[in-house]
Amino acid sequence: MPQQPQEPQEPRRTPLSRDRVLRAAVAFADDAGIEALSMRQLAQELGVVPMALYKHVANKEELLDGMVEVVVAGIASQAPGSDWKSAVRTRILGARGALLAHTWAAQVIRSRTSPTPAVLTYLDSVIGTFLAGGFSTDLTHHVMHALGSRVLGFTEELFEDRAGTAPQDEGAQAAAYEATARRYPHVTELARAVAHDRRTVVGQGCDDQFEFEFALDLLLDGFERLHGQGWRSAPDPTRASTPESTR
Repeated sequence: MPQQPQEPQEPRRTPLSRDRVLRAAVAFADDAGIEALSMRQLAQELGVVPMALYKHVANKEELLDGMVEVVVAGIASQAPGSDWKSAVRTRILGARGALLAHTWAAQVIRSRTSPTPAVLTYLDSVIGTFLAGGFSTDLTHHVMHALGSRVLGFTEELFEDRAGTAPQDEGAQAAAYEATARRYPHVTELARAVAHDRRTVVGQGCDDQFEFEFALDLLLDGFERLHGQGWRSAPDPTRASTPESTR
């Protein structure tokens, strides 16, 4: 008896999961920008109805939290056997590399009202590196304040790039520049004295990687000096209570 031809089977869809949703959201933001991301757009990207996403993330805020988790979890772990200074430097530059690969991530991290578990795990590791290097809890507290957002690989720059905001006409640009030079001579002198790379975004085109590492190394050198001096944020109360005759 001849066999009946089998009907072609539809390809099996990859099951939707929280991890798949988050990674798809990260890829979408990388390609289209964080502003373009919505639950509807993401559902379309995944080939599902929007309601299917809500089984895995409650809302867009939870989606954004999860995207931060994916990015921060991708930061390389600390290399074993490193001294505290090189370990912290390597870890922070690794965080910077992760954020540069996802240019929207710093904006989203800044928008969170509380740190996500992956961010807390990362911060716990960095703090632990200082403590393991012999830093007091007191000094480590102030060190983390000094590092600020730099510990996660980004900074709030004093001079943001203003490309596209100046007059487009060359004559108008020149006139505006001269007016600025007369009013703010020292700012203009500094701007004229340094070489700029227009492909970067810090300080009107400064080499932002160099500036980041320059400031990071200054901070680490300062932390090393204070640690070596046994620095405290307040006088040692045991010394203050020591009688004069025993000093």
